Amino acid sequence: MNKSELVEVAAKEAGITKAAADKALSAIIGAVVATVTKGESVTLVGFGTFKSAKRAARTGKNPKTGATLKIPATTVPKFTAGTAFKASVAAKKSAKKK
Repeated sequence: MNKSELVEVAAKEAGITKAAADKALSAIIGAVVATVTKGESVTLVGFGTFKSAKRAARTGKNPKTGATLKIPATTVPKFTAGTAFKASVAAKKSAKKK
């Protein structure tokens, strides 16, 4: 599912226009990005937590040439799924196996 499909589903579920749903989704995404960029976390109970994580410097290898290279430390966005979200996905997968 891409953003436009998500907007369509949200608009239908909430009984609002696609334009309003798109504006709301864009505002939510913007707020999450701005908060995580500041180093803070965003927790949506039952869904998950968005936060930033520091990735340490490390040595890598160029797969084409085999040469080693230094990969610098960086900060990356991270999402941790909430308990209810994990349980929902696990239940759906186990139901498909049967």
